[in-house]
Amino acid sequence: MKRLRKTLALVLGLGIAFGASAEIEPVKYGNFNNWVTRHLKESGIIGGSQKTVYEIGPTQTLNGNKAYTPLGGSPWATSNVYAKVKGVEKCSNAVYPAVRGTASNKCAKLCSQIEKVKVLGIIDMKVMVAGSIFLGRMIEPITSTSNPYSKMEMGIPYTKKPKNLVFDYRVEMPNVNTRTKASGFGSTKTLPGRDAAVAFVMLQHRWEDAKGNIHAKRVATGGEKFTRASNWVNGHRLPLVYGDCSGKAGWGWLGLRGKNNAYYARNSKGKMVPVIEEGWDANAQPTHVIVEMSAGSGEPYVGTEGLTFYIDNVGFEI
Repeated sequence: MKRLRKTLALVLGLGIAFGASAEIEPVKYGNFNNWVTRHLKESGIIGGSQKTVYEIGPTQTLNGNKAYTPLGGSPWATSNVYAKVKGVEKCSNAVYPAVRGTASNKCAKLCSQIEKVKVLGIIDMKVMVAGSIFLGRMIEPITSTSNPYSKMEMGIPYTKKPKNLVFDYRVEMPNVNTRTKASGFGSTKTLPGRDAAVAFVMLQHRWEDAKGNIHAKRVATGGEKFTRASNWVNGHRLPLVYGDCSGKAGWGWLGLRGKNNAYYARNSKGKMVPVIEEGWDANAQPTHVIVEMSAGSGEPYVGTEGLTFYIDNVGFEI
């Protein structure tokens, strides 16, 4: 009888565990096994180099200096870009496919690195860049360095209310407590403090007014900074907090995005406009989700060179 009770308790316990199992909905192309490889050529004034730039989408190769639009229904964009500023064509690549275990199993490799450019073979420029991936679209070609958010369509349509953003990650962190500031103008500077890799998610309820302005309420928020080296962590859960999270310790960087730091989206007239968040509303029906992972914490031209953030198997726990 005693053994029977133990068996029944075990069976019931397993039944409860199975019944409560979470449903993970993968984000399309979020296993990062498929990449678009682009071959472009930079202008002669900066060396005329052949460059390879990667995007997340169906496996194929594209040749030529053409603006990229997402292929195969991919919801992903990267900080890898093709720019054409005043006739000068330049490419930047800090997000790469990386092999994870076997050749067919890949992940995304996000790097903080210094890009070096020589103008007319004389002027050396160094720029710190941090590799990032996000749900949305980069608007190519980049034609100016002003207002970078206006070149990024942040977020995709999404109507569910997940509990967690789920992903695998690994961090390579140099054993230093300094950061490098390199903007391409003036000398490179060393700053105190270590940069961090970041991941965050935001649920929004958006609407458009008669003038084409886009407004939003923040439905839920989640974010985390990674400051230490780690081996692969599988199935990491980033919880979403519904409603006002402004009082949550250490979450100041996840506050509402107003006029001064708004993300952008395309309105019904096809124009890129800021998305102005006007408050918090846990009960609102989400219309869009923003997800971003980056090898830097967001300060322009500042980072810890060598910081590398590997991401794999992104999904939502419903």
